[in-house]
Amino acid sequence: MLNLPGDFVAKMKTLLQDEAEPFFATYNEEKANGLRLNPLKTSEERFLSVFPIPLERVPFCSNGFYYPAESQPGKHPYHMAGLYYIQEPSAMFVAEVLNPEPGEKVLDLCAAPGGKSTQIAGMMNNTGFLLANEIHPKRVKALSENIERLGITNTLVTNETPERLAERFQGYFDKILVDAPCSGEGMFRKDPEAMQYWSCDHVQKCANGQQHILEAAYAMLKEGGILVYSTCTFSPEENEQTVEQFLQNHPDMVLLPIEKHHGIQPGKAEWTKTNLQEISYTARLWPHYVKGEGHFVAKMKKIGPAHEWKGKIAASNVTKQQLREYQTFEKEFLHWKCDKTIYAFEQHLFALPDECPNFDGLKVVRPGLHLGEVKKNRFEPNHALALSLTRNDVKASIGLHVNEPDYIKYLRGETLPTGNDNGWVLVTVDGYSLGWGKEVKGTLKNYYPKGLRILS
Repeated sequence: MLNLPGDFVAKMKTLLQDEAEPFFATYNEEKANGLRLNPLKTSEERFLSVFPIPLERVPFCSNGFYYPAESQPGKHPYHMAGLYYIQEPSAMFVAEVLNPEPGEKVLDLCAAPGGKSTQIAGMMNNTGFLLANEIHPKRVKALSENIERLGITNTLVTNETPERLAERFQGYFDKILVDAPCSGEGMFRKDPEAMQYWSCDHVQKCANGQQHILEAAYAMLKEGGILVYSTCTFSPEENEQTVEQFLQNHPDMVLLPIEKHHGIQPGKAEWTKTNLQEISYTARLWPHYVKGEGHFVAKMKKIGPAHEWKGKIAASNVTKQQLREYQTFEKEFLHWKCDKTIYAFEQHLFALPDECPNFDGLKVVRPGLHLGEVKKNRFEPNHALALSLTRNDVKASIGLHVNEPDYIKYLRGETLPTGNDNGWVLVTVDGYSLGWGKEVKGTLKNYYPKGLRILS
């Protein structure tokens, strides 16, 4: 069994009483491993017919699956192609509760590394507007890379404080997810390092920070909007009591019941300070009840009036020459046409999400789909564009197969003989896009990004 902190053990024994024994027994068991299919890239039927790793359905997520511990789906080329996201199974439940709809304006306020953001974008079918924010500069990089790998085009990735965003987006969002930084008790089995940081003081510090983040989220929610609050901890101070305090501060926020099935338990009124009965509407995922780690989820609705958003929609700033270079590339190599607002960061061109709000002055890491870069009177497409397209969107493609060695050569960055001279081509594996190549005089020059190449 893990060497759990003594104060944590004592606290959980007091809280759980008769349930403490089965709860602690889970620390002698293997953690559950999960992956979630990306509906933007593949259908469940098509994927399951070709994927070599045996999968078992996660009952509380529509496209989540358990996989065996010894298999390594992160090394499969379908992972590089963005067909799935490797995610802790309990974490998959949160976006299901948020239930974002196509066309909505959605905020994931504490978004790295991107599991919930990528799930939200898939549920929105890449339409509407998703703002995925992460305050930590190192973690926001992983978030941006995962948004890219899954072919997501409706998302602005920012590296901002909740307070700065709240100044800009008062009353703007239909739905907001606050997957709050927490003491991480629910992840001790998955990530034993989290135990090093745990203390009763740390739990209280997290609870205080969570209130600040929720205040910012409240300001950004429109009337009738939905706020989902989640943590991966067991502590009532960060869960039931944080929600209780927030509801006391905002009488126009009401708890909505979360449907509980397959072992998902209600929050506990006796763990609130005022014996708040409605707290049973919240959901707890316990490792001795579900096949997954610890999670807490609350769903709330704003029933009072909100500030009206007074911001502007972002406008295109591309020069005529930049647009001409891009359109020349599009005409020559694609069947696909960009129908979105094109925005330039110096020579890098991006297709903004629908009705993207103006983001001047914000720390923006990825403003929508990275189309590519204008270089000396020519346009070079970005890897993100490749991962958002299909074979039907391009005039020429090269089909590699998972049971043949050429796909490994491509992922290593090697050149490949093709015998053709088509210029820019989409390289695919079993029909799924992997990246760009450029055919010149019968040879494919490799444009798979250096930082993603496999070394073995």
